[in-house]
Amino acid sequence: MSYEPVEAPPPAVSPGDRGFTLRQRILLSLITSAAYWAIRLICPTLRYSVSWEVPPSSSDPFERQVIYSFWHRAIFPAAWLCRNQGIAVMVSKSFDGEYIARIIERLGFVAVRGSSSRSGTEALLGMRVQLQEGAAVAFTIDGPRGPKYVAKPGPVPLARATGFPMAAFYLAVSNAWMLNTWDRFMIPKPFAKVLVRASARIPVPDDADDSQMKEYHAQLQAALERVTTFAQANVSKVGSAEFPVGNY
Repeated sequence: MSYEPVEAPPPAVSPGDRGFTLRQRILLSLITSAAYWAIRLICPTLRYSVSWEVPPSSSDPFERQVIYSFWHRAIFPAAWLCRNQGIAVMVSKSFDGEYIARIIERLGFVAVRGSSSRSGTEALLGMRVQLQEGAAVAFTIDGPRGPKYVAKPGPVPLARATGFPMAAFYLAVSNAWMLNTWDRFMIPKPFAKVLVRASARIPVPDDADDSQMKEYHAQLQAALERVTTFAQANVSKVGSAEFPVGNY
């Protein structure tokens, strides 16, 4: 697996490729509107609790200038929790990536288009710009096509190039519809409990060699697995003294 360096920022975040057919443009409009309103209607009823391996220094659920990773299946509840914070999210230039980009942009995110398989370098440079401007960035780390629960390496070279640390988080949902997709995408049912578990930060030194980069990638994978296991095991306790519901 290659860890290409992130060298210099582009002049701006790359806009999405709008070269879709008429049918695709109609579908994009319908999917975007339906998903946006589903999030707006369902998510305010959810009971969120946020838990950290190491508590952050601020009161915000997610701190700035951190490179976050989470599983693709948790986009729905994450989109509401992290709304209107200007968080930059890498999305693919595919049709699926385009409707995700349009949905999250309506919720106050910045969509940086690219993927580990296509336009990856361009997108990593776009993410670097966002970090340098003071934003947090996030990767749906097993997207856009899987395999499920296998982290791609993108955050590791970005952390080495920028000096900003990586972190992982997961959102477990107590009651959800599971779509028949590669990632078993979750749509929470109204009034479900959601436990968010965030990992400790993982710094990557700027002189890390290829062997060390593989080790930091393994640390990121382990952190994702750790927070996933914790959140799934404890989501039923949301609303207790241990995991109080917050106003997010």
